[in-house]
Amino acid sequence: MHNRILAGVVSLCLGIMIFSLQDPLIKAVSGRYPVMEVMAIRSVVALPILLLIVHRDVGLAALVSRSFGLLTLRALTLFSSYTAYYLALAALPMANAIALYFMAPLFIMVLAGPYLGERVSWQSFAAVSVGLVGVLVMLRPGGDVFEWAALLSLLSAGLYGFAQMTARKLGTTESPTVMSFYQNGIYLLGALVTAGIFAVSTPGDFAHPSLRFLTRSWVWPDTGDFLMMASCGVIASAGMILLSQAYRLAPANIVATFEYSGILWTPLWGFLFFAEVPHAATIFGAALIVGAGIFALNGRAGGRVAA
Repeated sequence: MHNRILAGVVSLCLGIMIFSLQDPLIKAVSGRYPVMEVMAIRSVVALPILLLIVHRDVGLAALVSRSFGLLTLRALTLFSSYTAYYLALAALPMANAIALYFMAPLFIMVLAGPYLGERVSWQSFAAVSVGLVGVLVMLRPGGDVFEWAALLSLLSAGLYGFAQMTARKLGTTESPTVMSFYQNGIYLLGALVTAGIFAVSTPGDFAHPSLRFLTRSWVWPDTGDFLMMASCGVIASAGMILLSQAYRLAPANIVATFEYSGILWTPLWGFLFFAEVPHAATIFGAALIVGAGIFALNGRAGGRVAA
């Protein structure tokens, strides 16, 4: 059992790191293209990759599942979650958007008891609390964080938490590759339907960057922008599988603590892509988050040995 928990934690940390590569790419194109165009191109690229992976893993027949309704519900929830997050990313500084999004582990902790019936240890509560302090230290809340787009990040976090609780329920019967395929399929369908609605309704031009990112008309991307959007499909394929695998292998209230590891990558991508130098508070907050994750894992392992 301990090996499964460790494998789940490793899968989640790796998946979060890979997924985080999308953020600077999407932020870079958010001022020129609509979010649904970005999501559609990403999903089209990911589709054959995921089909091949499903075929090699469990066979394409597994896509015809008795859990079709729950798989679709989870995928719709994640589509809404990531749409909200990308819209927030267009309006907020990257560190603020990501820090607010990392309320997700706290939502998962709250949901794990009533939704899954999992026992939440005091070590897990303590670890999440320390991790949350680390988030606040890194965020250094200021006036700009209360921009209304911040609510989109919080909404995204709540939806993501519910979706990963559903993954834990599905994990007894469905492979992470099947869950990822459904997720990608709903992303593509949802992006096309939403874009069609806005094309017919012609909502007009908005001043707010989040609303512009949502309602802007589709345009043919140049080669560089297309490659950035397409690369998100490869990144998303790997990330979706790893995250689904993580919640399939390990209890949600343990794995959720390590969602905070994603904040460690933000300063690195900021430095590499935008020449941002991490603030001392960022380093201190990251240390708190890493320490909380190690404490949660060791506390869980120690409890099992004693039992």
